[in-house]
Amino acid sequence: MMKNIIIKVEGMKCSGCENRIMNVLKSIDGVKTVSANHEKGTVEITLLKEINSNILKEKIETLGFSVVGEEV
Repeated sequence: MMKNIIIKVEGMKCSGCENRIMNVLKSIDGVKTVSANHEKGTVEITLLKEINSNILKEKIETLGFSVVGEEV
């Protein structure tokens, strides 16, 4: 079971911001890939198993960014 989700994030200003988000999310068991884009304000995540998206959003927000939505 693979699932892609896209989370809309405000506050990413540079590739350093992208890397901080990617590193935190990649450390979660079940996350296969993470791609953050500060210009689009999106974080695309591929999951290997079902993970509550609130867990992913909380991890992003603990870094100081604002989650403003989710696309499926």
